[in-house]
Amino acid sequence: MTAPVRDSHGCWKRRSRRLGVWHRRFLQPILQDDRGSASANLVLFTPLLLLVLLTIVQFVLWSHATHIAQAAASQGLAVTRAQNGTAAAGTASARQLLDQLARGPLTGASVAAERSTASASVRITGTARAVVPFLQLPVHAEALGPVERFVTEVNGFASP
Repeated sequence: MTAPVRDSHGCWKRRSRRLGVWHRRFLQPILQDDRGSASANLVLFTPLLLLVLLTIVQFVLWSHATHIAQAAASQGLAVTRAQNGTAAAGTASARQLLDQLARGPLTGASVAAERSTASASVRITGTARAVVPFLQLPVHAEALGPVERFVTEVNGFASP
C-alpha cells in the first residue's frame, strides 16, 4: 500500500506506508535520542581543534626561524665578502646574530662560511623548536655573493 507524498522539489511521489510504520517504530526513537551527544562531540573535536591550532603555531615558528636564519646568513655574507673579510669573520658575525635573535625559535644552528677569490657564501642549518610532538622541521638558509675587490683600471679609466 502506498500513499502519495511531495518530495523536496514539490513533485508527487508514492511512499510505502510500511516503511513509514517501520521508521516510526524503530528508527525514530533511536535517531531522536541525542542524550550525551554534546559530550561525545566535545571529546572528539576538542583534541582535533587543539592539534590544528598547535600545527598552525608550529608552522609560524618555523617561518620565523627561517627568517632569522636568512637574516644571519645575510649578515655573515656582508662580512665575508668585504674587501678584507674572511670566512671566519663571517661565521663569527652570523653566529653573533643568531645568539641574539634565535634563542627561542631556532635550535641546533650551525654556520658554515666559505670564501674564494670570486665568491663568498654562508650556510645556516638548524631545526625549528617543536610545539607539536614528534614534528621536527628543518631550517636552511643560504646567502651567496661576489667578493668585493679593488679594481685599479676599468675600460681604460683609472680609479682616483
